[in-house]
Amino acid sequence: MQTGQINVQTENIFPIIKKFLYSDTEIFLRELVSNAVDASQKITTLARLGEYTDDVGDLKVEVMLDKEAGTLTIRDYGIGMTADEVNKYINQIAFSGAEEFVKKYQKKGDTDSIIGHFGLGFYSAFMVSSKVEMISRSYKHKKKAIKWECDGTPNYEITETEREHRGTDVILYIAEDSKEFLEEARIGEILKKYAKFLPVDVVFGTKTETIKNGEGDDATEEQIEVPNIINNKEPLWTKKPAGLKNDDYQSFYRELYPFSPEPLFHIHLNVDFPFNLTGILYFPKLKNNFEVQKDKIQLYCNQVFITDSVENIVPDFLTLLHGVIDSPDIPLNVSRSYLQADSSVKKISSHITKKVADKLESMFKKDREDFEGKWEDIKLFIQYGMLSDEKFYDKGAKFALYKNTDGKYYTFDEYTSQIKATQTDKDKRLVYLYATDVEEQHAFIEAAKNRGYEVLVMDGPLASHLCSKLEQKGSDISFARVDADTIDKLIKKDEEQPSKLSKEDEEKLKPVFEEVIDKTKFTVVFESMSETDAPMIITQAEFTRRMREQAASGGGMMNMFGNMPDMYNMVVNANHPLVGKILEENDAAKQKKLSKQASDLALLSQGMLKGPELTDFIRRSVEMID
Repeated sequence: MQTGQINVQTENIFPIIKKFLYSDTEIFLRELVSNAVDASQKITTLARLGEYTDDVGDLKVEVMLDKEAGTLTIRDYGIGMTADEVNKYINQIAFSGAEEFVKKYQKKGDTDSIIGHFGLGFYSAFMVSSKVEMISRSYKHKKKAIKWECDGTPNYEITETEREHRGTDVILYIAEDSKEFLEEARIGEILKKYAKFLPVDVVFGTKTETIKNGEGDDATEEQIEVPNIINNKEPLWTKKPAGLKNDDYQSFYRELYPFSPEPLFHIHLNVDFPFNLTGILYFPKLKNNFEVQKDKIQLYCNQVFITDSVENIVPDFLTLLHGVIDSPDIPLNVSRSYLQADSSVKKISSHITKKVADKLESMFKKDREDFEGKWEDIKLFIQYGMLSDEKFYDKGAKFALYKNTDGKYYTFDEYTSQIKATQTDKDKRLVYLYATDVEEQHAFIEAAKNRGYEVLVMDGPLASHLCSKLEQKGSDISFARVDADTIDKLIKKDEEQPSKLSKEDEEKLKPVFEEVIDKTKFTVVFESMSETDAPMIITQAEFTRRMREQAASGGGMMNMFGNMPDMYNMVVNANHPLVGKILEENDAAKQKKLSKQASDLALLSQGMLKGPELTDFIRRSVEMID
């Protein structure tokens, strides 16, 4: 028997564990099962190298609960440890110098470092245990085994014992404040989360299976208990893309997200230089709610689950994708803040961004018609990427599409060439007209088309941000929503429409219209427009409206614009016959009625006439028809 003290300052155990592992106590099971898997893989490696010549046997990791005894056991049939190895990897871990220990292994690039050698990960067991026992038989010995036990103090005891099989049992005596880890459902939940794709069978309990005996009419069915294997050892991302079909990818997506609609397409990542990276990313049909879409990428290290909260680890716009990223170059036992600063993670992040952009460009060039068919479902992702990542913007400019109100798609360069001759104003500025709601802004769109102009459809939560970005990137261009002003003011030409109203006429009419509108929201202005345009229209200045929209979607302008009331212009068409009739009307009541009808029509066209005002308008309209 050997007794001694672990080379550790007791008061440092938990702070160090929490620093290098996640503080969530359930992580202990991930660490111990990962250790067991690693030990199992090592014996396979030794056998392959000829250093172990006995039968490797049935390699598996068993997780066993004994609620009555208050224990949770993790058993493997792997490489095992000798007493000397226990001394080296368990008893001589100097926690007061743990940070140097970690750096030492990281510099060596030793992927078998902490977890594989039962280091810091092993000690996570004490986060939930009052005592831990370990029984281990090394592959180097036929029968001789050792038993190590410790109650969380620096004192430990090692004795010789017997173990039938090669490998290790880690037995946790669950502490009073951690009894949740003696519940089958809780352990099953953790294993499903962290061990779902581990490369060695993980067994937890049993399950009932029905088998058939005999054939035909004499066949009987029998129910038997079999080991419950909770993991898929060979997930799709570990296989070579050349041997896979689209159905394989769709099936795996259903395995990851059982109740989600099928994805549009996927990207299979398979890189071995300058870092190791595998994974599959899926493009879902994106809705307009960013938060609903996020946290669907699962991050793994050698098939061990790390997190599904990858924001700040991969670019923010990539969090809208679904799927799996797996890399041994992503450290397992560190905090998210460490991951954000890690150079390997940054390189992986940049590579994934490039691969996604290359895939989209390839799809666009290979089958543009198919790409256009998918555009409405992926545009949110691409626009988000172009707004948040400059490198992706440069790539995305080649395949990002813009649709006009006739349903035709263009790249930005194509569309620019299409409108340059007609929509360049007198100051040589190219004006891109756009609508955010084709139905509500139909009258303004028609007015633009009547002038020979085209109108883009810029809908969705990022429209305002995208317009501003394109203006910043371009030279002598501007975006204007079709209802931001009269069409002739949005694209000013050399020729100006003469007005039928004099300044005196406008001054006479202004109070007439002001009397029938809400002056806290609307300002009456007169514009010289075509006789065929509406008698009155409502516009809202492009700058103010755009800033309010950006503030509402997190554009950083909330303090300045977020609390400002909506203000509009009630534009009176100085050349419309109805306006001339209102001017000439001598009966004040009739004049007010006509001006109210005209202003209500303008409100109605914008969906702004509601409640009692709408009721009055309908009643008044019926009276006027009669």
